[in-house]
Amino acid sequence: MTKIIIIEDEKYACDALVKTLYEAAADIEIKAILTSVEESIRFLSQDAEADLILSDVQLTDGLSFSIFNEVDIDAPIIFITGYDKFMMTAFEYNSIDYLLKPVSKDDLQKALTKYRKLQKHFMSANESLYHFINHFGEKKKTRILVRKGMEHVALQLDDIALFYTENKVVYVFDKCGKKYLADKNLSDLELQLDKDRFFRVNRQYIVNINFIRSFKAFERVKLQVELTLSDWHHHIIVSQETAPLFKKWLADA
Repeated sequence: MTKIIIIEDEKYACDALVKTLYEAAADIEIKAILTSVEESIRFLSQDAEADLILSDVQLTDGLSFSIFNEVDIDAPIIFITGYDKFMMTAFEYNSIDYLLKPVSKDDLQKALTKYRKLQKHFMSANESLYHFINHFGEKKKTRILVRKGMEHVALQLDDIALFYTENKVVYVFDKCGKKYLADKNLSDLELQLDKDRFFRVNRQYIVNINFIRSFKAFERVKLQVELTLSDWHHHIIVSQETAPLFKKWLADA
């Protein structure tokens, strides 16, 4: 199921777009309809998880480009407008297509086909990169230096259940339920850790395979990971895009 966010301030145009979307594809879900720059920034700052964004360019309170200047968005964008003068600017963002109003079913189907082809290509490329790094990368560490108050501790990586970030602080959670502070961000840690044991399930968590009890379907296309830790109460969610790699990582372990 492709989760779509629509940004459109004209109700008639929005209703027509939704109708055409459902005619063009059966495997879509409208996650949200946003009607202004201000509302979009507020919403996407809290919940930016979408597979695809369809956005008008000219909104009542400004151009939609200002939304994507304020909020870091990974999802590709299809811009929809009544004018072609914004086309070059649109492709400075995550734009994969630029459609002129009124949007036809044929144009929308072509744009969705382009999205799916790009998605398939990058998923394949990410998987190839994962295997290359896994087999040819440098030898990984067995310990990591962490902090507990004023004390620095050399912690065995085998004893670390997961790394996670919260309010821009990176924490280390060990098998005994003790929490430490890390001096590196998750991206730097990801490069140093053994890919056979640790997996970055989303922007917030890197988990150790030895502390994963199970996973189950979440919102049909995502996964929820359950850990063996008795004192761990966070919900760890794997996105639709990452779920196939995560399953393969577990299966190949």
